[in-house]
Amino acid sequence: MIKLKHISLALIVLASFSCKKENENLESSAAVTTENSSEKTSALLLEDFEGGTKTAYTAADVVLTSGTWNLNDALIGNSASDPKNGLQSTRVRNSGKLTMKFDYPLGASTITVKHAKYGTDANGTWQLWYSTNAGSTYTQTGTSVTTSTTVLTTQTFTVNVTGNVRIEIRKTDSGTNRICFDDITITDFTSTSNPLPSLTSISPASATAGSAQFTLTATGTNFISSSTLNWNGTALSTTFISSTQLSAIVPAASLTIAGTANVTVNSPAPGGGTSVVKVFIITTVSSGAKRFLFDATKAETAGNADWVIDEDGSSAQKVPTPAQSGITSTTAGTYWTGAISSWGIELVKKGNFVETLPAGTAITFGGTGAQDLSKYDVFVIDEPNSRFTAAEKVAILNFVNAGGGLFMVSDHTVSDRNNDGWDSPDIWNDLMNNNTVKTNPFGFSVSLTNITQVTNNVWTSSATNPILNGSQGAVTQLEFNNGATLSLNSTANPNVQGLIWKSGVTQNSSNVMAASSKYGNGRVFIVTDSSPMDDGTGAAGNNLFASWNKYSHTKLFMNASLWLAKLQ
Repeated sequence: MIKLKHISLALIVLASFSCKKENENLESSAAVTTENSSEKTSALLLEDFEGGTKTAYTAADVVLTSGTWNLNDALIGNSASDPKNGLQSTRVRNSGKLTMKFDYPLGASTITVKHAKYGTDANGTWQLWYSTNAGSTYTQTGTSVTTSTTVLTTQTFTVNVTGNVRIEIRKTDSGTNRICFDDITITDFTSTSNPLPSLTSISPASATAGSAQFTLTATGTNFISSSTLNWNGTALSTTFISSTQLSAIVPAASLTIAGTANVTVNSPAPGGGTSVVKVFIITTVSSGAKRFLFDATKAETAGNADWVIDEDGSSAQKVPTPAQSGITSTTAGTYWTGAISSWGIELVKKGNFVETLPAGTAITFGGTGAQDLSKYDVFVIDEPNSRFTAAEKVAILNFVNAGGGLFMVSDHTVSDRNNDGWDSPDIWNDLMNNNTVKTNPFGFSVSLTNITQVTNNVWTSSATNPILNGSQGAVTQLEFNNGATLSLNSTANPNVQGLIWKSGVTQNSSNVMAASSKYGNGRVFIVTDSSPMDDGTGAAGNNLFASWNKYSHTKLFMNASLWLAKLQ
């Protein structure tokens, strides 16, 4: 760690021991370096706030011993209530910041900050951020820190970046409570050997042969700005995110053949080395398998919802992980994390292939995109909470007309989870009645109702119906926990068929809870509540009903899925 002044002054500081506070640190941390040393170590105080004055919280630049800093909603305090090592420390309130206005040229291996509460103030939180581009952008290092004592405590951050670096301390609790900071030090990165990188996980961990290029994210420790992600020993174009995360583009040319690839992280000498191997699986879709695409583009995880087959870090990925090639007849629903993961896993057990259309991706049909609907047999949309665009409506209807299967899931009226003014009943009705292809193409609309009940009012003529009496068994009951109903219009489409009605009502064109239809060469199934297929394995904190295995829900939704895929 080198004093952030003119470097030529460092030896003078070491020799003179002019500042008592600084001398104490030097005595404990200075090290001798010779020309033949294979390892250099040094640890000199960076900033102790003894060499400047600022008595007001108003944002201003202050010339300190190390260089110029900007103190925003912060001052330099010397009262009895300011915890300090020496005569002064800096005191920050509200959402204040301490920002270096200059670059330290030797990188940063570790950064230490001493912190404590001011007087009798409440606890506070703060973060350390660093910049390698002269303050244009900043990256957080480590996690948020809670200051809970009036005694100065040292917090250490591992950064491992080379070249120019500057730092910023941000108070994040926004409260009027004050936090004092003192003795900020940087261990220059060039004075130590590069650490050996440790690779913990990769995401995604699998893809289908023939897939388009994608971004691979690596998580671990000891990553540095010159670390690279390697694919079978060849370095990929790598982006350094932090000391614990890297990303790189895997080109389509690396995904043409089914098999495996070895993924590692490499850091250059001195030191450095190559991490352990993580295996990336390139799968192929077996002959005769049907391809199911689950939508995640319409806020299916907004609010208290989790209608995806798998998510990593609260984000649904294209390819669920672990790889579906590892699924066997005994695989549990917890193999993936998502409230409808059991549904996806059950489809794979039947020999099918599943993927997710990630958020931010447009729904298309007839294009060349890697996830164009033309590449799939069934499209599942479980409770959309954002409207389809005009182009997406055309794509969905043309997909069905051309022979695709559409699995539609609605929910009750007034169920707008992302607060955009649209809930799933309105969104489905908008698709069917406000498009440029055909008005009410499927012969039904979602009624703006809200019911909770268990019903066994199954279509009386269902003995040969493949959805109610298909290969997965007979459907006898359906439970709604706040769902809507359907109104049927056989004039608009004579193929529409009610399958399950509210308990105790006549089986006619209203009060329908599940229905099927055909449009062109394709098939459609709709159910108007999202809770029956919920398996309870979604993100923590969501109020899940765990209904997938209740009553005859599994039979209903698997029969419907296989019917849509024209497997029965």
